[in-house]
Amino acid sequence: MVTSEPMLKKNRSAPNSAVIPVLYYPDVPEAVAWLTTALSFTERLRNSHDRRQLLHSNGAIIVAKPGAHANAAPSTLQSPAAHSITLRVTGIDALFGRAKAAGARVLAEPEDHMYGERQCSFLDPWGHPWTLSETIFDSDPADWGGELLIE
Repeated sequence: MVTSEPMLKKNRSAPNSAVIPVLYYPDVPEAVAWLTTALSFTERLRNSHDRRQLLHSNGAIIVAKPGAHANAAPSTLQSPAAHSITLRVTGIDALFGRAKAAGARVLAEPEDHMYGERQCSFLDPWGHPWTLSETIFDSDPADWGGELLIE
């Protein structure tokens, strides 16, 4: 049975993609340079020196430095194969409740952020880190210190 998901809300601070893998590299600018040259990714947004958004066709990834924030999941410090997946959704609170009921280990409860997203994070039963992200308003990256390179 195929079901139709509601359309995602527009937010200039988030790529227009429902699934956004986060890939960890020790040197983010060097990795972005390689990915844009070797694999034809397009740099979309510079969040900081240690975090960038890239586009490829209708998909997106985030390139980030491992352990770049204080509450980073331990898996980000283990190996180059470590990962985190961000899933853009609608109805984040209900979906977060379902994940908890199914055995997810909560890392962060749903919280509204200045960049227009409501987010939470958890580990699935196998230890994979996930972030759910729901657009709550369209945020201009310049309002919070980002630099939008492509809209």
